[in-house]
Amino acid sequence: MENEQAVLALAALAQPTRLQAFRSLVQHEPEGLPAGELARLLEVPQNTLSAHLSVLARAGLVTSQRHSRSIVYRVDLVQFQKVALFLLQDCCGGRPEVCAPVIESLTPCCAPKRKEKSRA
Repeated sequence: MENEQAVLALAALAQPTRLQAFRSLVQHEPEGLPAGELARLLEVPQNTLSAHLSVLARAGLVTSQRHSRSIVYRVDLVQFQKVALFLLQDCCGGRPEVCAPVIESLTPCCAPKRKEKSRA
């Protein structure tokens, strides 16, 4: 990821309503949320939310898809991963022990669910 892309994504998230919208969309993955439902959830006028979602979309953090009369928004988790990795990749400057606590703190909340083996 280039610096310019990272700055665009971080700037898009550096506003309370956009950050709240992004976090809400993450919670509703992979289904996403219709714009109207997201506006109600955040208690924001639809036209205001639309402007915020446009900023997030230009930054590549959200995508939209029309479903009949509504537009469903979803987080682009690949782009979000690129931003997170951009921030973490060089943070340790060749000293992994510096970033280890950050990575360890993510594990409890983000550990993949284990698939249980079925016994037949």
